[in-house]
Amino acid sequence: MSTASAVSDTWIRRFHPAADRVPRLVALPHAGGSASFWFPLSAALKERVEVLGVQYPGRQDRRAEPLIDDIDTLAERITEALDPWLDERLPLILFGHSMGAVLGFEVARRLRVPPAALIASGRRAPDRQREERLHLLDDAGLAAELRSMSGTDASLLANDEVLQMVLPALRADYRAIETYRCTPGAPLECPITVLVGDRDPKVTMDEATAWRDHTNGAFALHTFTGGHFYLTDHQAAVTARITDAITAATGQG
Repeated sequence: MSTASAVSDTWIRRFHPAADRVPRLVALPHAGGSASFWFPLSAALKERVEVLGVQYPGRQDRRAEPLIDDIDTLAERITEALDPWLDERLPLILFGHSMGAVLGFEVARRLRVPPAALIASGRRAPDRQREERLHLLDDAGLAAELRSMSGTDASLLANDEVLQMVLPALRADYRAIETYRCTPGAPLECPITVLVGDRDPKVTMDEATAWRDHTNGAFALHTFTGGHFYLTDHQAAVTARITDAITAATGQG
């Protein structure tokens, strides 16, 4: 096995490998999340799109690996892992939720083959900063934040052993996204589609619309009812919007 393939196998999860040459959707999880979050999306899209779920270190089967608490470092490692998957004849779309949206943007800046599109969910534009210090909270405070976002099964959070497994990765991810500062640079050339919940405390409509400034391509904003994890309540509608964005960017999907 080549070094490049080994790196890719560590970072990339294919839940439903595609037999045909279909577009590839790279799905980047939220803070504290894992590649398995995207299994339902992969199942829904498997006939038209191959989903490549990104697995960050320090969780699930990578739990023994050191955590990475810096967005730029994460983006570099993900870009390296995606290199074997790049094919100028095969469209690749980046899709990230929350922290994953920023990572998608930073990976898009780094890829040697530009992505066909970027889909950013539940996150303000990269240059829209807030002073957030959740990564400095104690474990109880961090657990309370996790519960308030409703992105994790409440029964799992009631299990102290499970909670202690989740919190280190969550804290590292919060440190990464809260200390991130967008470096000025040329806008992307690919279209950007933004998906957001209308009651998301992490994103205002103005902050979501500001993604428009980060592309020379087309821009679209779609709003759903709900909070930060609106997408778990609107799986079919979100899948449809993702399919629409892929079709508009590639003519496929």
